[in-house]
Amino acid sequence: MRSRNGDRPFIRSICATIIISSLSLLNAQEYLISYRYVAKNALSYNESFYVSHAMTQCGSQSFEPLILENTDDSNLKAILLHNFDLFFDYIQKLGLHVQHRENFINHQSASLTSVTLKTTCFKVEFNDSFVIIQALK
Repeated sequence: MRSRNGDRPFIRSICATIIISSLSLLNAQEYLISYRYVAKNALSYNESFYVSHAMTQCGSQSFEPLILENTDDSNLKAILLHNFDLFFDYIQKLGLHVQHRENFINHQSASLTSVTLKTTCFKVEFNDSFVIIQALK
């Protein structure tokens, strides 16, 4: 049924739904995250974890989201370190590069293992009690 000004209420409600859903995507920020862990002779040797804002827009294809509790902090690195076990399980699904070398010299074993997440773009949305993280490709 048409209203007096010629607009249809159904079309107006669809447009409002599209606008509201697109605004929720605009609130999301994009971050670049990389991780590297090195173990030498089965002992932790080095660990680096970098989080920074993306300067350019990343790809649009997204993976399944990860939802973490927010500890009243807007610092993404602090939130990820607080929930690192869940985040590490999530990035394992994305694909980690594992490299292992083992040398035997004079009947002694020496090994070096590194686990690396290449720099990956993530879409992050902060809410009051939780944070939604999605990897982008």
